[in-house]
Amino acid sequence: MESFDMMQSGSTTRFGQLALCVAASALALAACSQESAQEADTQVAAANETAAPAEAAAPAATAPAPAADNTDTISGVKFAAYTGDATKGKADFATCAACHSVDAGVNKIGPSLHGIVGRKAGTVAGFAYSAANKNSGITWTPEKLFQYLEKPQRVVPGTKMIFPGFPDPQKRADVIAYLQGNT
Repeated sequence: MESFDMMQSGSTTRFGQLALCVAASALALAACSQESAQEADTQVAAANETAAPAEAAAPAATAPAPAADNTDTISGVKFAAYTGDATKGKADFATCAACHSVDAGVNKIGPSLHGIVGRKAGTVAGFAYSAANKNSGITWTPEKLFQYLEKPQRVVPGTKMIFPGFPDPQKRADVIAYLQGNT
């Protein structure tokens, strides 16, 4: 029985180590996904070019992006209904800080967000934006950021940003308050 307990304990330890390795690998893959996403976009574009005409005529799988001046959210809430707290927003921005900086001229995986409020999308010098972002026609008002941070891929389909969004409207308002205070 003692031998069985020791074997089971060893298996549990090995399983825990395996789980830790899998989690670390997933984080590393997420950090490297920008290049993978670009390669995937290239492969999808090539596949679309060779698709049969019947497939090309099929309805789009996703709804079109809202117009550049449209700020309607999925949930229907409006930015004006919330008062952002920059202190809380700084804590929530920790999610964003892996890829973005609020320091002027400091681009990471994503562009610097210094001075984002009032800036035209896709214009930070030295950052390689997706065509979707550069050509979006968006100016980052607080209301547009509020909409974008809810679900970025909805607002700019084809963006390289893989962040799924902040479903909580208060968190979005807080992050925007933080960004406005760092301009």
